[in-house]
Amino acid sequence: MEAIQGFMETGGDVLLYIGLLIFVMWLLIFERIAFFTTTYRKYQADLVSAWAKRNDKNSWNAHQIREAVISRATNKLNQNLMLLGALVALCPLLGLMGTVTGMIEVFDVMAISGTGNARSMASGVSKATIPTMAGMVGALSGVFASTWLGRVAKREAELLADHLEIEHEKKH
Repeated sequence: MEAIQGFMETGGDVLLYIGLLIFVMWLLIFERIAFFTTTYRKYQADLVSAWAKRNDKNSWNAHQIREAVISRATNKLNQNLMLLGALVALCPLLGLMGTVTGMIEVFDVMAISGTGNARSMASGVSKATIPTMAGMVGALSGVFASTWLGRVAKREAELLADHLEIEHEKKH
């Protein structure tokens, strides 16, 4: 715990915001994974069962109902994915803000001391580099997770469309 506290102090105040952002991002990722593995399975089974019980599967109305069902399911599958993408994009930007604040501290030390004392500038340089690294690590992990979740959502929507079969009229 002391190591984490020391790391947070070395990185400055921006590192706390980056940590909170990454925490919220991963909460959304785990929520989507839980949705795909539990809630959506039952929802999909209910939709397929209701469609199978329909007598009319080939009229224009049936086609429109099928499209509406697929659209609603796709909306549920893609829920929070855009927010997740925004959080991923925000991680490196907060890291950059940490870089700027750390460099301002370095320049303040140089202005006060009047010399290029390396020891006095070292804390500012670490405050400049650690948030950048943390923001990039958070963004990379989020990019991989959000890309995977987007592919899963697209695949599940396509599978649902395949399960909701349309009967065509037979011509004699």
